[in-house]
Amino acid sequence: MEQQPLQHLAIILDGNRRWAKERGMPTLLGHKEGVEAVKRTIDACIKYGIKYFTVYAFSTENWKRAEEEVSYLMRLALENIGGGTNYFNERGVRVNIFGKLENLDKKLSEAMQKTVVETKDNQVLTFNICFNYGGRMEITEAVKKIINAQKKSDEVTEELISSYLYSATQPDPDMIVRTSGEMRLSNFLPWQGIYSELYFPDCHWPDFNEDKVKEVIAEFAKRQRRFGK
Repeated sequence: MEQQPLQHLAIILDGNRRWAKERGMPTLLGHKEGVEAVKRTIDACIKYGIKYFTVYAFSTENWKRAEEEVSYLMRLALENIGGGTNYFNERGVRVNIFGKLENLDKKLSEAMQKTVVETKDNQVLTFNICFNYGGRMEITEAVKKIINAQKKSDEVTEELISSYLYSATQPDPDMIVRTSGEMRLSNFLPWQGIYSELYFPDCHWPDFNEDKVKEVIAEFAKRQRRFGK
């Protein structure tokens, strides 16, 4: 069967701090450069016809990091997600947030939700930002919603569970990429990623660019997806 083109790319944005340390820079600047890599990748996804782009930006475990770093990440999110409506609308990018916004600072949560609302009609690219996200938490929250909806046990199917996830109505990722050479998924899309192809390029996230996207597309084209068949 002919391989279908890459439609949904998901990336774990790893290596920002290591990138900065290797250059003798403050580690926080690695995160700032990571934002620029996200923007480059959005443009490349649009150029090469990828329709869905999902990033693991801030996990539920990242709260354990130093307070200074967490505060800086929240400021970056406020500036680039909450304040990025014009950027996204100019490119036809629809933004979704996967994660528990109610646990975030109210100003940031409201700004993110505003961006989601103001980009909801864009159709060039769907950009999913996993923020305050954990895969097991997502599944747990879906189960709670199913119980609250008073579904009977014989109504619970894989399709029903999928419909209660953040990614409801979207295709599962074709390819999950983790930069910086680490080879684990770290609680990222455990339900949606069961048949995703995996790729672990040996570069830090701030170095990701259009050429790396082309590399991922080429790698995906080599894979034979059987889905258990």
